[in-house]
Amino acid sequence: MAYAATGPVARSAGIKKDLRFLRSETYSHYWFLSMRVYLGKRGDSYDRFLIRVREMYESVSVIFQVLTNLTSAARGASVRNEPSFFAFFDAVYAQKRNKLGAASKYSSMEALIRHFNQYSEGMKIPRGFVYKAVEAPKGEFGVTLVSDGSPNPYRCKLRTPAYHHIQVMPRLVQGHFFADLVTVLGSQDIVFGDVDR
Repeated sequence: MAYAATGPVARSAGIKKDLRFLRSETYSHYWFLSMRVYLGKRGDSYDRFLIRVREMYESVSVIFQVLTNLTSAARGASVRNEPSFFAFFDAVYAQKRNKLGAASKYSSMEALIRHFNQYSEGMKIPRGFVYKAVEAPKGEFGVTLVSDGSPNPYRCKLRTPAYHHIQVMPRLVQGHFFADLVTVLGSQDIVFGDVDR
């Protein structure tokens, strides 16, 4: 906690923090799925390895649950003579296709000008401060935006887990051999481009 470690690095030490399960922070409906959070006991490389392997199996389980829910919803809708879940996407795609066909930037001068203005000026970002994060495979990946109301944000900061996990390295390699450094670094899954940035 003192090093702001997240993801498998924190969970390998027994800290049960996962943004997918916090209802105040969640960005999707993970609490409707049957999922498990795996925790380690020692916080070593082997714990991190086991957590990552188990999370891969959990990802496959999540995919199967979502596909099962989609197909059962579609099957139930067809039995009740209602439009299926996939019909919604077909309707949205047809609507977009009709809009593109009617006034595409490739066929209409007004649409081309509108596209050029939108692309060159950008979107107006509302004034204020926002931080949003997701539980990435390496840990908490967050974006902070501070806007003054102009199309360009006043400040944009990315919070990548690698920067926070590299500071734990001196603590993790105490009492180990130099050859163990490769295993510790690999189990943390650090991207040095994130650290340099």
